[in-house]
Amino acid sequence: MKILVVGAGAWGTALAISAARHAAGHAVLLAARDPDQLAAMRARRENTRYLPGHVLPESIELHDFNAQPWRTGGLDLMVVGTPMAALRAMIGQLAQPAVPLAWLCKGFEAGNPEAQAGGLLGHEILEDVAPHQPAGVLSGPSFAQEVAAGQPTALVAASADASVREKLVAAFHSERLRVYANSDIVGVEVGGAVKNVLAIATGLCDGLALGMNARAALITRGLAEMTRLGVALGGQAETFMGLSGLGDLVLTATGDLSRNRRVGQLLAQGLSLEQAVASLGHVAEGVYSARTVVRRARTLGVDMPISESVVALLDGALSPAAVVATLMGRQPRDERAPG
Repeated sequence: MKILVVGAGAWGTALAISAARHAAGHAVLLAARDPDQLAAMRARRENTRYLPGHVLPESIELHDFNAQPWRTGGLDLMVVGTPMAALRAMIGQLAQPAVPLAWLCKGFEAGNPEAQAGGLLGHEILEDVAPHQPAGVLSGPSFAQEVAAGQPTALVAASADASVREKLVAAFHSERLRVYANSDIVGVEVGGAVKNVLAIATGLCDGLALGMNARAALITRGLAEMTRLGVALGGQAETFMGLSGLGDLVLTATGDLSRNRRVGQLLAQGLSLEQAVASLGHVAEGVYSARTVVRRARTLGVDMPISESVVALLDGALSPAAVVATLMGRQPRDERAPG
């Protein structure tokens, strides 16, 4: 199989490495958008900017994105490994109905801040830009460093199109990377987007040294929030008990490699949002999608108190201590009741 991965960030590079090692002998093209980064990768056979310490297999062809390697023909699959902010442009440039396309980014498009409904999920962007393009998302609990190192990982290939799901499984399922198929792309995408916001809250909890009891409560109640929004958007409740829901939430909310969790920890230490984000060196999608999550939830009448508190924290409307006080001061209710 001939696979093009667009975007040489940590996750795109890690997946390209994994595909190049596949027993099927895939031909992998990795297209970088930054000419300087591309030159460095070609010289060192390593992505020192985003994934240092992992050698790029010689079988990976490194390409300049601006040279449009997807126009050379013969591709079996295209994968977008850019942040969510670039997905709309990538779909517009890559779309060709004969070749399935998948994206790795998790979150909501920022959208117009004045729009009541907020931005869109990946599958909604696709419907807006290229509705006839066969496409899906590859998601689930995964840190790029571990995938590049060949450590056991499980992902979800989600698409309404069975042929796309099958293509993604054939491309990436291996002895070290299990890929499960799921037709509920709405649920999978909501899980991937909301868990980033909830991880900021959990990082705040850990940064304030509130204890494991508090962390467990946040994760559990956060999962309930995520599920409510996902079902309201048309997802299936059971999806949120799987890899792209509970699995990804647990990883991102507790893992030391989680950038979104790290943002919460840094805010708890007294850093400003700008300082916290600048210190990462990578995109933390939860920072950019939190407001959209809350806007869409409000439009649908879905109560998401943890996500609301994260937005208030990011906007400077609440201090870290006030976020805790706000959440703990909510009125008691039945556990199964909304909110």
